[in-house]
Amino acid sequence: MQSNPVKEKSFNLAVRIVKLYKFLEKEKKEYTLSKQLLRSGTSIGAMVREAVHAESKKDFIHKMSIAQKENNETLYWLELLKETDYLTEQQFDNIYKDADEVMSIITSIIKTTKINLNK
Repeated sequence: MQSNPVKEKSFNLAVRIVKLYKFLEKEKKEYTLSKQLLRSGTSIGAMVREAVHAESKKDFIHKMSIAQKENNETLYWLELLKETDYLTEQQFDNIYKDADEVMSIITSIIKTTKINLNK
C-alpha cells in the first residue's frame, strides 16, 4: 500500500485533537471552544480521505480546499484556547506545529494540483 503523508498526518492530528478535547472537558471543564476544535480538527482528515477518492481533479481541489478551511479554523481555536489560558504555551506549541504542518502540505497539494490542471 502506498504511503500518503497528508492522509497519515491529518489522521494523527485528529487523534491528538480528540485527546486534547477529552483533556479540556475533563481537566479544564471547557465545553464550548473544545467542541468547536473537535469538529474542525477531525474534519480535516475526513475531507482529505474524501479527496483521495474524488471524482475529478476539480472535485479533489474542492475537497482539499474544504480541508484547508477546516485546518485554518482549527488553528484559530488553538490560538484562542492558548490566549484564554486553557492551553499552556508548551501544549499549544506542540499541537499547533502539527496543525500548521498539515496546513502547509494541504496548501502545497492544492497549488500543485491547480497548476497541473491548467496544463
